[in-house]
Amino acid sequence: MKANVDQSGCIGCGMCEQTAPEVFQLNGGVAEVICGDVAPHNEEAAKEAAAQCPVQVIQIDG
Repeated sequence: MKANVDQSGCIGCGMCEQTAPEVFQLNGGVAEVICGDVAPHNEEAAKEAAAQCPVQVIQIDG
């Protein structure tokens, strides 16, 4: 499974970092993926972070 953030639309609210801190982090006020390949034990948290993103800029593939 891969995670991706469209940084051009990110508002830097930090919800993703709070929900899945092993997958996302804020850098310079915008979210970024720490590692593109999401570990199996982090998949649910990554999906939840994508669902909770207020501007829907997180994509989860796979």
